[in-house]
Amino acid sequence: MRVLGVDPGTIVCGWGVVELAGSRLIHVGSGTIDAGRGDISCRLALVYSELLSVLDEHSPTDLSLERNFVARNVQSAFRIGEARGVAMAAAAARGIGVSEYTPMMIKKSVVGYGKADKAQVQAAIARLLSLPELPRTDAADALAAALCHGLTGRFDARVADALSLRGLSRGRGRSWRTARL
Repeated sequence: MRVLGVDPGTIVCGWGVVELAGSRLIHVGSGTIDAGRGDISCRLALVYSELLSVLDEHSPTDLSLERNFVARNVQSAFRIGEARGVAMAAAAARGIGVSEYTPMMIKKSVVGYGKADKAQVQAAIARLLSLPELPRTDAADALAAALCHGLTGRFDARVADALSLRGLSRGRGRSWRTARL
């Protein structure tokens, strides 16, 4: 599985591609799209076209995105929502499905603590992907989103396999969510 994670932003948008091959986590590529300041429509167009280039270059099978959250600054929340929409549109243009995760889920999946700070996320990403140096915070957040999707999918598959072996899969009586393991 190859996953593109996006840390949406209209000034700086982070992106990171990871491949999950068996138990190996492989860093394929990462970076930032520096849209700067100025006309918002031009910045969104730049983010869109750059994400299309990343999608074409790295051919991910999935896109992972941080889910919206309520920010203190409503204007910032609107801008992040616009950047998220651009990322979703780029994925749709290439026929790639989008999965969304809360910031807490992403941090918990890579750091083990849902309220980790940016430095902890950077260090965890560098360690998990054997990077020679810490990635920029926006790229680290994007790589964390990609890893969250891959690791969550792997975990869900293992749970489903384990439950089907125990006769607890859906369609065989009790739901696995209500079964005692």
